[in-house]
Amino acid sequence: MMSFKVIYNQKETIYQEPVMVLDIVGNDTDIVCVYVNRRVRELTYVLDKDAEIIPLTYKDRDAKPIYEASLRFLVAMAMHNIYPQFEIRFAYNVSRSIFVQILNQGKCASGMMINELIKEMNRLVALDLPLIRQIVSKEEAARIFKEDGYQDKVDILKYRPEKTSHIYKCGDYRNYMYNRMVPSTGYIKKWLIRYYHPGFIIQYPRPDFNGEIPPFEDAPTFGKTLKRAHQWATATGCDNVVGINQKIEKDGDVDLITLCEQNHNRQLCELGQMIEDEKDSFRLICIAGPSSSGKTTFANRLRIELLSRGIRPIRISMDDYYINRKDIPLDENGDPDIESADALDIALFNRNLADLIAGLEVALPKYDFITGTRVKGRTLTVPYDQPIIIEGIHALNERLTQSIPSHQKYKIFIAPQSQINIDNHNPMSLTDLRLLRRIVRDNQFRNSSAIETIAMWPNVRKGEFKWIYDTQEGADFVFNSFSSYELSVMKKYAMPLLEEIDTENEHFPVVERLLRMLKFFNDLPDTWVPCNSIIREFIGGSCYQEE
Repeated sequence: MMSFKVIYNQKETIYQEPVMVLDIVGNDTDIVCVYVNRRVRELTYVLDKDAEIIPLTYKDRDAKPIYEASLRFLVAMAMHNIYPQFEIRFAYNVSRSIFVQILNQGKCASGMMINELIKEMNRLVALDLPLIRQIVSKEEAARIFKEDGYQDKVDILKYRPEKTSHIYKCGDYRNYMYNRMVPSTGYIKKWLIRYYHPGFIIQYPRPDFNGEIPPFEDAPTFGKTLKRAHQWATATGCDNVVGINQKIEKDGDVDLITLCEQNHNRQLCELGQMIEDEKDSFRLICIAGPSSSGKTTFANRLRIELLSRGIRPIRISMDDYYINRKDIPLDENGDPDIESADALDIALFNRNLADLIAGLEVALPKYDFITGTRVKGRTLTVPYDQPIIIEGIHALNERLTQSIPSHQKYKIFIAPQSQINIDNHNPMSLTDLRLLRRIVRDNQFRNSSAIETIAMWPNVRKGEFKWIYDTQEGADFVFNSFSSYELSVMKKYAMPLLEEIDTENEHFPVVERLLRMLKFFNDLPDTWVPCNSIIREFIGGSCYQEE
């Protein structure tokens, strides 16, 4: 074998034999994984050619999925050791944490259970047991999982396109978290567990908190929305990939699509009734949500829903209130911060809304996105019995509507709140779902590549946490825009865009994660997706596209 060089900490070393990354970086348990030539690798990865190594810790975005998956492995192992009779399910929940639910009928978590779990997890961490990756055939993986009582893991293997599967072994315990892992339990040392009826919450270090565990912030409205989403998914058999695929196989394309669209119709009907019951009180209907939530389609469908009840809303675009491009405030990198509320003319927006609600004639502005300046728009008078709909990421921000009394505002938050798992131990990310929507939409309508969308996504997320998520808790209604069939439809649009990205690209860790999620879904043609579906906003063919 020829010699090769490895660069680490600006030091170049020549090796004559293959070497494990762990032998180069040492036993610093703050290092979760590494970049090897810009690609994320486990610390147990073996080098045999020239490479540059960059360590990744809790502070790094690409290390988070590996640490979080390893933590789920540790929790599952500890629960198996002390309560082998219990089945558990992981799901993402409030305060960017993991919720653990006990699936056994009539069983809930308790303070005693949590104390025993913490004790066992600490014991396993102190033992510093190695997590050993094994590659086995799908048939062997199925045998192992069936032997260990993980029928959900057996079922998903049917939809795994590869002929082999990974399994991680720690002592006699075996599991797979669909991700790379830390080398041993001694690395999984930072976490907090708290009781959260009927299960418990696990918190872990976040890159956006400089690698620390953020303070717990309860979000009752968000929590109720997730609970409602889980109840619907469970009742319809759409709470995991296997269930969705089986619905396509047994019931057909039309049934699954119609089922999900009816869920949206039901929510719209419920919302329409609530607004109708108080129509004499509300003058302003505010719609906000994070990127790729389906706000535009939802606003149009809500308008139709209200028209069917004799309510004639008028829509005003918040985008027309951007200040001149040259005056938009800059972010910490010196770039225009168009996500900021201060990028809008808040004073003018408040004044125009107050005058419209008072019955005055108002000359509205219109923003010219080509010149980056405001020009004259339409002149409008709003009758007293017509509510005004405003839609945008800042629509629930009180600064934008402080001129309107609270009792005259109805606040709606919209976001896709999926509660889908690959299997019980592997939940799917709500954020990755929206990123996939945006990748497809940006390519369809904005001529943007998947890499361009992925590259700007961290800044989008930063803006959402700063400006949007806190407003959800003040909402009067939360609309869940997720459809259980959408990833099956989105697959044919997203996968070709992702598969063309080079493995050496700096954003490939995200690409790999998205591909890993999509590959399990059966393909579903979009033939029967209605033209007014929220999904059409992303894949095309929406009847609202021209508006």
